[in-house]
Amino acid sequence: MDDKLKIAKKLDFLGVSYIEGGWPGSNPKDLEFFRQIQKIDLQHSRIAAFGSTRKPGVTVKQDNNIRALLDAGVSTVTIFGKSWDFHVLRALETTLDENLNMIKESISYLKDKGKEVIFDAEHFFDGYRSNSDYALKVLQAAADAGAEWLILCDTNGGMMPWDIVDIIKQVRKFVAVPLGIHAHNDSDCAVSNSLMAVEQGCLQVQGTINGYGERCGNANLCSIIPNLELKMGKKALPQGHLKYLTEVSHYISEIANMPHYNSQPFVGYGAFAHKGGIHVSALLKDSLTYEHVNPDEVGNRRRVLVSELSGLSNLLYKAKELKLDINRYDARTREVIRQIKEMENQGLQFEGADASLELFLRKAFGQYEDFFQLNNLKIILEKNEDGEITAEAVIKVTVSGKTFHTAAEGDGPVNALDNSLRKALTEVYPQINDMHLTDYKVRVLDGNKGTAARVRVLIESSDKSSKWSTVGVSENIIEASWQALVDSINYMLMKQQVGTGSTG
Repeated sequence: MDDKLKIAKKLDFLGVSYIEGGWPGSNPKDLEFFRQIQKIDLQHSRIAAFGSTRKPGVTVKQDNNIRALLDAGVSTVTIFGKSWDFHVLRALETTLDENLNMIKESISYLKDKGKEVIFDAEHFFDGYRSNSDYALKVLQAAADAGAEWLILCDTNGGMMPWDIVDIIKQVRKFVAVPLGIHAHNDSDCAVSNSLMAVEQGCLQVQGTINGYGERCGNANLCSIIPNLELKMGKKALPQGHLKYLTEVSHYISEIANMPHYNSQPFVGYGAFAHKGGIHVSALLKDSLTYEHVNPDEVGNRRRVLVSELSGLSNLLYKAKELKLDINRYDARTREVIRQIKEMENQGLQFEGADASLELFLRKAFGQYEDFFQLNNLKIILEKNEDGEITAEAVIKVTVSGKTFHTAAEGDGPVNALDNSLRKALTEVYPQINDMHLTDYKVRVLDGNKGTAARVRVLIESSDKSSKWSTVGVSENIIEASWQALVDSINYMLMKQQVGTGSTG
């Protein structure tokens, strides 16, 4: 429930019109959310409670779901009803007339209680194909009962964009109530179907941040919103709020504990990442050569990757970004590119490890020194008769001529190594306590060599203000982890040193 409140506040910060807070009749958590959200002063969004029409053969006043919608205490409710005759007969096991009565009576009752009602016509497009007369009767019943919005739902996600266009053209001849679109992504068309619906006159788009949802997901608002504003000239958010989209997308993926899709349009970490040397050469002249919008408009940023496909342009762009003093005509510059390509050939991929790349470049051009040096490292693993495994790391490092010799235990060898290194360094660098490892990934590079294969370790770290990623490669997973861990700590210390005006 706390996570839902955080997400609601972030959506309000973005400026969406409605936040559907859940189904209060389905679980206590959602009902508690509606109680707690009323204590929060939202600036832009209305909270909507979601539920179904009354059940067949039950009066509205007797229906628990309807009662729960009222108990939610919000001014807007979204209720769904069947618009596909097949569903009415097979899923609800009731008559077509009773379904119309369920819709009319539920909406009328909620309207009498002073609620704004959004009606989701579930399976509308499939229903229209099956029995257009009945599907339109469902919309008319909802409109006659007072619904402010009629939302056309592609619940199974099987419609094509031209289906959406043809059907909405017919619907608009029949109803005067404002229309909306609710698209699922089972055919990977939810975004395009939503945009085509808006083009045909729909004024409300229902979707989710990052497209989260059952099966293949819902319509992705992180693609829909910028397309509406930047490509179609439609106002979807308050003026100036589009620049918060990337921030909100990443924030919600963190709260949902879902990995953020790197290649997601507009908001993905790689959405404006450029790798090919020819591309970067053109970008240096004009960003329009390889970007369809300015990344700043959606709160993202341009990234130029240095990899095995890099040319001189990539390195010069990166150097400018890092404020490194590099001479394009220096033979050392060409040598650095050759080294990067060779390291990537060995598996040391810099694309997802910008911090390691920056450290390497600073070292290569003589503009950086490590903050500590390793003298000795020992890892001890023990397994007792109960099957419990303990790990201990003993480490000796030198910092500014002073030697530190420490030992620490951990849940595994990498955790023990991290604990021991931190213990050794915190006397000189207490700010290390603000740094945390937030992700740890291992990738086997040449699996045909079995347990002797090289591995690539990617570590993501964060402090109070930022995140960064580092990489290490070795046939020994401890050594690969050590490389990535050392880079992570050195990067943080270097970043703070630069921030205080010192030089490395």
